[in-house]
Amino acid sequence: MLSYFKKNKKSIYGGLIATAFTIIAVFILGNLSGYEAKNLLQASLDGLNMLCNTIVLASATILALLLTLLGISSGSDSNLKEKHYLQVLNIAKFDVILFISALVMFQLFNIPITESDNVPADWYEIIYWTTLVITSILCGMMIIVILMLYNTITNMITIIGLKKDHSLLQEEEELEDSDE
Repeated sequence: MLSYFKKNKKSIYGGLIATAFTIIAVFILGNLSGYEAKNLLQASLDGLNMLCNTIVLASATILALLLTLLGISSGSDSNLKEKHYLQVLNIAKFDVILFISALVMFQLFNIPITESDNVPADWYEIIYWTTLVITSILCGMMIIVILMLYNTITNMITIIGLKKDHSLLQEEEELEDSDE
């Protein structure tokens, strides 16, 4: 797990910065009463549902595009190291976590909690802040996936499109050793 963080530290830092920025912006709003939180929650539910829906669709699309990337990788004349395929696997794993998280949150945001009379007013404040923090985390996770994908794409462009040497290419000695 530690090696995963080391390999993707730039992407993870980007996602954490975006998450922190969003959470700080949310908390600048200040304290709310339960009634205010309920009204703000009602007003923001459509946007939260749209955000989760967009993340679910984007994550599913990214997974499908990773299959295309694997086809291009295996069909190229370049001999790519195992590291490239592990990079794609890491993107896929993180993307699936994001997909499932956004899907669960989408379902939770569709519970008509603001219509219930049995929910204490002070709970709305907790629910409101929790939804904002969770959507901030989802946004940060989406940024991590995009940055990881960007890194992989730039590597592929360098290797296949520009035909330049890259650390993901196997050396001639490595190819001879694998043939034996």
